[in-house]
Amino acid sequence: MTDQLLRLSEGDDVAISRSAIAPGAALTLPDYVTITAPHGIPAGHKVALRDLSAGTLVRKYGHVIGAATQDIRLGEHVHVHNLEMPAGASTLASGGAVAASRMDLAGVRRSFNGYRRRDGSVGTRNFVGVLTTVNCSATVARQVARRTEDEVAALHGEGVDGVVALTHGTGCGMANRGEGWDILRRTLQGYARHPNIGALVVLGLGCEVNAVSGLMDDLGLSEEIPVEAFTIQEAGGTAAAIARGEQLVRGMASDLRGSKREEVGVEHLVLGLQCGGSDAWSGLTANPSLGVASDLLVAVGGTSVLGETPEVYGAEQMLAERAVDREVGEALLERIAWWERYTESQGTTLDGNPSPGNKEGGITTILEKSLGAVAKGGHAPLSAVVGYAERIPHDGFVFMDTPGYDPVSVTGMVAGGANLICFTTGRGSVFGSRPVPTVKLATNSSMALRMAGDMDLDCSGVVESGVTLDEMGRRVYDLLLDTASGRRTFSEELGLGGEEMVPWQMGAVL
Repeated sequence: MTDQLLRLSEGDDVAISRSAIAPGAALTLPDYVTITAPHGIPAGHKVALRDLSAGTLVRKYGHVIGAATQDIRLGEHVHVHNLEMPAGASTLASGGAVAASRMDLAGVRRSFNGYRRRDGSVGTRNFVGVLTTVNCSATVARQVARRTEDEVAALHGEGVDGVVALTHGTGCGMANRGEGWDILRRTLQGYARHPNIGALVVLGLGCEVNAVSGLMDDLGLSEEIPVEAFTIQEAGGTAAAIARGEQLVRGMASDLRGSKREEVGVEHLVLGLQCGGSDAWSGLTANPSLGVASDLLVAVGGTSVLGETPEVYGAEQMLAERAVDREVGEALLERIAWWERYTESQGTTLDGNPSPGNKEGGITTILEKSLGAVAKGGHAPLSAVVGYAERIPHDGFVFMDTPGYDPVSVTGMVAGGANLICFTTGRGSVFGSRPVPTVKLATNSSMALRMAGDMDLDCSGVVESGVTLDEMGRRVYDLLLDTASGRRTFSEELGLGGEEMVPWQMGAVL
């Protein structure tokens, strides 16, 4: 590292500019040779550390992130104009997993305060949910929540965290069998049974494919939490359904008053790991800090879940090499192969993933993005691979097959049982995930300051002020346990998360 550049691994072909570099500025390389910068280079973007001829495989993090599309001179800006995905990209970038080291667990907290449920699960929040079977009942559900949210919010100090409309965009115009149907039903069941839901209203229209009666039979919730179900048609229309829903929510919220948190072990915590609006600092600060927190949680008996399958492309072998057995590793690689086939059938490739914001922040290819993204998962052994919205097995580091799109990915994790979400961002995000709290980590100080009312922790000190990853990771871990125990996140204070339940929609729309 110099004042201007940061090289991440010995032998890397590029370094990261720590601040914007003006054309013609004196540029000191990591080996302390000084040259004149031939072009302007934005902060966080890549700088060539040597001459690279066209076709050369370019390395960052000690791994291939792309191939030069033209000759690149020492000190030049390396980005989308001269770097692309190489042939056999995934194989070239994979391998070299870092083995988990023995962690110092002295002083690591092993409990939090949560809501015990009859089935043995533990909630980090206590919500009344209004779950819709079909998009046709979504507006009524939102009206019910809107008209009762202030009254229910007033009970926060008495053990009730709020009311949430759990709506989605499908439920009819679809086949009642097949992958799309299975995913929807699994998602709705996961939300209905979620430990953060203390009472539930299930609301349908009355003529949809995903009928209330069938869903209720599958849920089997009568002895677990208070639940009521009805349809708009049987209630007598929109106004009558809203009135009935209001009455039910108010009654359920009143019944939940006095719910108490109890001290429980961290084995009841299921942490979803998510990133969005990533930049070049994501893989250096917030993501590896979250990885340390994830490893701490797993080491003391908790569970963490990594998803966003398109965003581990190129780093999948690093995860597979950490699998507890061959079957688990092969399950992950099979999901990558499925995504390759799927994107090809849709006329695109997995390298279509980096967004314009990612690229503006200095990320060029999906290989580069993935190498930073997998850092959220730390170094713990990979214990299981599960499908979208499938039940997450407890105790260990788990991978769930989800798209990279934040609301769809987190919806799958919540449906699978995640009762806490941690979300890293470099460009800035306003994501929330009711009924599960979302903790947001900033990767750089500029954005953290600009969006101070949205970021729960600034992790930029890892690069900007010499905070070690272990120290920052422990700060993240403590914040997560505080949040699980009831500390409200900025997302919660701002009322975010009511629109982010977005099940992965597969299959024909009929």
